[in-house]
Order: sequence, then C-alpha cells, then structure tokens
Amino acid sequence: MKNKEEWKVYGNVFSKHSMELLFQMQSQGYFERLESTISVGKEANIFTAVNKRNDRIIVKIYRLENCNFGKMYEYLKDDPRYSDVKNRTRLIIFSWTQREYRNLMLAREVIKVPQPLAFKDNILLMEFIGDTDPAQELKSSPPKDPKKFYKKVMDNMHKLFKKGLIHGDLSPFNILNHNEEPIFIDFSQGTTTSAQNAKELIMRDVKNISIYFRKFFEITEADELKIYNKIVGKKNK
Repeated sequence: MKNKEEWKVYGNVFSKHSMELLFQMQSQGYFERLESTISVGKEANIFTAVNKRNDRIIVKIYRLENCNFGKMYEYLKDDPRYSDVKNRTRLIIFSWTQREYRNLMLAREVIKVPQPLAFKDNILLMEFIGDTDPAQELKSSPPKDPKKFYKKVMDNMHKLFKKGLIHGDLSPFNILNHNEEPIFIDFSQGTTTSAQNAKELIMRDVKNISIYFRKFFEITEADELKIYNKIVGKKNK
C-alpha cells in the first residue's frame, strides 16, 4: 500500500479473512483474477473479475471493519427472516451478505437484476451487467424517455411486491440504465412485505425515485400516492 488512497480502495477490504475467501473462490473456478475497481462504498468495494472463459463477473467485498454495524443490525432485526440474528459484528456482516444473495435470487424471478453466482461470509459474486464497460448508474446515465423509464421502475417495484420483496433502498445510485432498461442493484437492505416497516420502505422508495424524475416531468404527492397504492394493490379513490 503506497498511500492512503490505495488503502481506502484495497487494504480496507482485503483483510486476511477476505483474501483467504478470494483464494477459495478462485480455486473453485469462479474467476481467474480481479480486474479493476468499479466503486468504493461505505460498506463494500466492488470489483470486476475475469474467469477462464474471459467473461467478466462482479466481486463485492463487504468490509469487516469500519462498517455501520449498528445500522445494519437495525435493518436485519426488522426483517422476519433475520429477526433472531445475533448482534455480533462478523455475524451481522455475514448475514448482510447472505441477505443480498437471497434477495437477488428472489428478485431475478420477476425483474432484471444481476444474477447472483455465489457468496461466502462477506464476499458476493454476481453477473456483470454491461457491454464493454459496466452499465452506468441512473444518476450518471439519464434515460432517453424518462416517463417510460419511470414507469418501468415502478412496475418493477410492483412485481417485487407481488413476489413478497421490497428493495428498501432505491435511488438513482441503485438502478443501472442498461440499454434503456432499469436494472435494480444493491439489495442488501431488501426485506419482505411482511416486515413491520414495509409500508414506510415502499413509500420511501417511491419518493426517492420520484425526486430524481421530477427534473424531467411533474410528479405530485398525489401521483406518488397513486403509485404506492398500485404497487401494494390498493384501489385509488
């Protein structure tokens, strides 16, 4: 590590435990080598990797240090599937990783998401979304037809809800624009529709996405309520 920036990108996620897991996954044939960094986040760093067929995959490594474990635990314990999770740092991270894998497996049955390939403790392997370069976040790649794209996003939320799942953290940073199709990513905060805070999370997702699209066309609070009701299957009065 030559400087603080290198440590931020690499050393902060490449703990001894993570390195051992990467070697295991490499030996199991999931990839040949890590290629480049896609993003450096508060909880995880994301890399591209190349397999024997020279195809790219995504490697997401959650930090075992310096994460907001308290916030993670609050989200986990509200999820009926993880209500008995122990408030212990590594178990929280491992459960968080498993949760994203499970959510992606469920979501891919009804909408377009990166296919989850494997997970182990704090590492998640996923399908690469993009052509030559990774697909860009909606924030950096506005759609050509904003109204059509917005409708597709809300339709995806409805499909997820019918499947029993809520993304819980939708934003222009967590949706990719791949050939004018919305691809939902970052499902670690996803929870079930039976969670106590389900309604709050759905409405928050609707509002967060609507804020972004208001720069292109008018979306009122009444519109948001109608969309919310459609997602959860309520009839508008």
